[in-house]
Amino acid sequence: MRITKKMSFSALLSKYPETIGVFLRYGMHCVGCVAASFETIEQGAKAHGIDPDQLVKDLNAAIKKKRR
Repeated sequence: MRITKKMSFSALLSKYPETIGVFLRYGMHCVGCVAASFETIEQGAKAHGIDPDQLVKDLNAAIKKKRR
């Protein structure tokens, strides 16, 4: 499964915990954020001034690396 910017943080983090490091590198502490249960990756990225497409690219790279 590929990560998209329309996924919610909570769904992503529960399925792919290996992505936590990516969020932390971007300064996004979504792991404990209340908004994580309903906010999409795109919404959160924009709220933090981050390019959602680049974030999704890095998240997908993290899960690809984990699968190897």
